[in-house]
Amino acid sequence: MSIEGKFLSKEISDLFWKEGLTLATAESCTAGNVAAAITAIPGSSHFYRGGIIAYSNEVKENMLGVNPETLENKGAVSEETVIEMVKGAMKSMNSDCAVATSGIAGPTGGTPDKPVGTVWIAVGKQEKIVTMKLEGDEGRQKNIANATQKALQMLRNILQNEENEQ
Repeated sequence: MSIEGKFLSKEISDLFWKEGLTLATAESCTAGNVAAAITAIPGSSHFYRGGIIAYSNEVKENMLGVNPETLENKGAVSEETVIEMVKGAMKSMNSDCAVATSGIAGPTGGTPDKPVGTVWIAVGKQEKIVTMKLEGDEGRQKNIANATQKALQMLRNILQNEENEQ
């Protein structure tokens, strides 16, 4: 994790402690990297409920309650899917907030409509869910790192009730 990531994780941890909120994660393309960044800070067990790495659509449906029609009509890499993942993570893990990621990290798997580097992120807190689409292929590891960093920034922003940086 980068120095910036460590500071961001610490800032997020402090906000969760201050607000008394809980967090869950639902990750596909980031494969637990958001959870790892959160839990790298001592004391995160006070607010972090857990996470689901949902690589398959079956896990998205069965563990997170993503509607099969959403997956069929919009795809796993879509705004609609990550919104349903956030809602499902908050429900299944009884948390106040959640982060969800789904994307195509690469180097293969892209399509003309959804090229490698396409990632959707959603962050939710109570009744508010914000989303962001990332585009651009910088290689698998950089794509994952970028999505993780942006997800953490979005989480910090929603905790601070700020509009997200685009």
